[in-house]
Amino acid sequence: MARPASEYPTRLELEILKVLWDQAPLPVRDVRARLDEQGRTLSHSSVITMLNIMVDKGYLKRSKQGKSFFFSPKVEQDSITGGIVEDLLDRVFDGSPAAMVLNLIETADLDADELAELRRLINRKAKERQS
Repeated sequence: MARPASEYPTRLELEILKVLWDQAPLPVRDVRARLDEQGRTLSHSSVITMLNIMVDKGYLKRSKQGKSFFFSPKVEQDSITGGIVEDLLDRVFDGSPAAMVLNLIETADLDADELAELRRLINRKAKERQS
């Protein structure tokens, strides 16, 4: 029995989306080159297959320019990342943002600058709530 389709991009789909959120539209060869730079070596045909699957899933749009197809994201980064974080929050932390942040602080190797940035963000959010 096949596993049900995820409502979120797979790891590879997310890597491709990150490439295209950074710069789009791109032809297949450029998507492949950027993935290769990130340590993800795939054949040209594998990249074409993934891009076409992502078009079918509604993650990307494709346009023809000359002899090449160019791909662009059809979904916003905030929409995808927000959905993944919300799903993680619900499934793993029973909807508790505090438990999720505590887990992050306890398990991640945060340096002083990152901790200071987290404090700044929390203080900013607290001020917004008071207004």
